[in-house]
Amino acid sequence: MNATDRTPADLLRSALAADPGRPLVTFYDDATGERVELSVATFANWVAKTANLLQGDLGAGPGDRVAVLLPAHWQTAVWLLACSSVGVVADVGGDAGAADLVVSGPESLEAARACGGERVALALRPLGGRFPQTPAGFVDYAVEVPSQGDRFVAFSAVDPGAAALTVARVSFTGAEVVERALADGGAGARVLSGLSYDTWDGLSAGLYGPLASGGSVVLCRNLDQLSEASLAKRVESERVTVSRL
Repeated sequence: MNATDRTPADLLRSALAADPGRPLVTFYDDATGERVELSVATFANWVAKTANLLQGDLGAGPGDRVAVLLPAHWQTAVWLLACSSVGVVADVGGDAGAADLVVSGPESLEAARACGGERVALALRPLGGRFPQTPAGFVDYAVEVPSQGDRFVAFSAVDPGAAALTVARVSFTGAEVVERALADGGAGARVLSGLSYDTWDGLSAGLYGPLASGGSVVLCRNLDQLSEASLAKRVESERVTVSRL
């Protein structure tokens, strides 16, 4: 982090400048056996493409609200940073009917249809795969994002004092997200998180804290399907220093 970082997108830019090759997000899905590791550079590339989709194709801008109906997943982390890059409010688990846009996983499509604006569906399949058939009324993220540009420039400067994140009905500005993440994150920690993204603690452990502190996260979905022995082996193999379960 630099002293001038005031938004989560600033934190990512600083991480990219400092060490683009280091791991940032390592994702496991213990229901499918999936493991994905994203360096800072790879993660930032996904964020740039997603931000270009959000700002360009979907027409989102500062002050708009995106209902994020997604589990703790590496693609969810990408969307949260893309929202910060554009300046829209990421409303995690929010009311789709009150949102300007909605981003949904396969398990929340019915709730997402309440949104009168643009709707984006994520299949959450291994390797970022697409739906076999795009859900009616949605665009498939995996189809739309690859063609987006690898660099992102916001049409309007993002205000650190503006609303940036809502989770569990509590709202935070971009500056507040950075401040709280810095307070939560241990310098350089490698955090294993099995927490969901529907609370601040889950978001901090599973994304913002490691990003702010120069650390990394081992983000685990469906961790309840892993035995204690296998979890201990993962902690050892991934060189985890902090576990949040």
